[in-house]
Amino acid sequence: MRENRMALNGAARVAKATALAGLVVLVSGCASIRDHRGFQMDKALTDSVQPGVDNRLSVERALGQATFKSQFGPQSWYYVSIDPRQKPFKRPRTSSEQVLKVNFDPAGNVSTIDRVTLTRVPTIHPVREATPTLGRNRSFFQDLFGNIGSVGAMPGGTTGQGRGPAGSGPNGS
Repeated sequence: MRENRMALNGAARVAKATALAGLVVLVSGCASIRDHRGFQMDKALTDSVQPGVDNRLSVERALGQATFKSQFGPQSWYYVSIDPRQKPFKRPRTSSEQVLKVNFDPAGNVSTIDRVTLTRVPTIHPVREATPTLGRNRSFFQDLFGNIGSVGAMPGGTTGQGRGPAGSGPNGS
């Protein structure tokens, strides 16, 4: 009898340990996900770039390729760093962002360096309404079964000369 109790206590302990391990695994799936995208901001490297001292080549050697470069107007290079965070079952949200903007003069030397955030960048919110288009408004099943009976029918019938169907195209196709 005593051995049965000890065996039940041992089985209960194993069941409790298994349940606890399962709970730990489930709860670990609910942790937030942190990520980094873009340029890795290193204060020592970004502070090493000096206006009036550096040029395009030295900036590229110190910081690497820019995230993007201006196409029009004065030449500017942008180094963008974004740290998104995603809570369980939610969309990712930006927790922090930094933009290093390096401006060059016409000779290719660094003129100014600006540190800004993405709050100055406009955000586009698309409208969820449907765009009106020409054509028929058909359901899924009308599209699926709409061609039954028209498959194999040739436009224009035959030419009457026994050569087969005459199409509406420039070469009879």
